[in-house]
Amino acid sequence: MQKLELWHNISCSKSNCAKDFLDQNGFEISVRDYLANPPSKKELKELLKKLNISIFDLVRTGEEIYKDLKLENIKEQDKLIDAVLLNPILIQRPILVGENKAFIVRPPARIEDIINSFI
Repeated sequence: MQKLELWHNISCSKSNCAKDFLDQNGFEISVRDYLANPPSKKELKELLKKLNISIFDLVRTGEEIYKDLKLENIKEQDKLIDAVLLNPILIQRPILVGENKAFIVRPPARIEDIINSFI
């Protein structure tokens, strides 16, 4: 199986569910606390390619910071990427990242299907 990385937020119950499932089922993954170790612009763009989505689909629009910064008014991808880089709490979670593809693991019940797509 390819190397997998879990972009994880320890304060998120869905992220913890995904990590617990992977740990309990013996999957060897690296865990990235993306709040403590935010992605670079290059890494974020690579993640978007692997997810096959735009930054508009990756952003957590329910976060207070999203509303406070009025990010809903941003229409240019690069400007929104820059805002996300400054505020990584806006990144959907958890995200399971492989060598060529990635998946947002929501709802957590999808994790078994997602794991099978990496095999």
